[in-house]
Amino acid sequence: MRKLIVNTFVTLDGIMQAPGGPEEDPTGGFTHGGWSFNYWDDMMGQVMSEAMAKPSELLLGRKTYEIFAAHWPYIIDDPVADKLNSAKKYVVSRTLDEVKWNNSTLVTGDMVQAIRNLKGQNMPDIQVHGSGDLIQTLLKHDLIDEFRLWIFPVTIGKGKRLFGEGTQPVNLKLIDSKTSTTGVIIATYEPAGELKTGSFGLDNPSVAEIERRKRLAEEGKA
Repeated sequence: MRKLIVNTFVTLDGIMQAPGGPEEDPTGGFTHGGWSFNYWDDMMGQVMSEAMAKPSELLLGRKTYEIFAAHWPYIIDDPVADKLNSAKKYVVSRTLDEVKWNNSTLVTGDMVQAIRNLKGQNMPDIQVHGSGDLIQTLLKHDLIDEFRLWIFPVTIGKGKRLFGEGTQPVNLKLIDSKTSTTGVIIATYEPAGELKTGSFGLDNPSVAEIERRKRLAEEGKA
């Protein structure tokens, strides 16, 4: 079964809204669009190009689809644009009647079941870019197989968050990480089972404290 991979730019405090520019998503009075712009370097470009070079299909929410469709078809002689324009694209929307970008298909009806059906096909992996509202649904229904997070050294405090209220409690395993010259951490995680908890609390603090003092006294540090 192919993977569903989320690729997301995110701030240190978890905001993923409008990383590329103010016009991307100003909803909710968001005024910090474009917060990723000044951190790009050659290494990040190389990582992005390598990721895009691998066979994949795209799953997009409506807003991200509209942003991409208004930009990438008009970019020429660019490998990322060529990849996005030629890739098979699935667009999740309850308001669009049609999608005109090359190789795009509108996903209607039971979205969760439709995505499960897509994942069950013997085809290239599915990548999600942006699409914050869609990601919340994917998180809620445990549909994500891999997170590729580009963590930028900025905080914003207010905006749409990657891990919203629908997020399920799970362990994640770090399988790869890189750091750009500008301090951006590119980290890849995969789910690693249910969240396990524990406690560093002492069963009997008073006894433990007595033993600690005895040990320090024996070591001449009391």
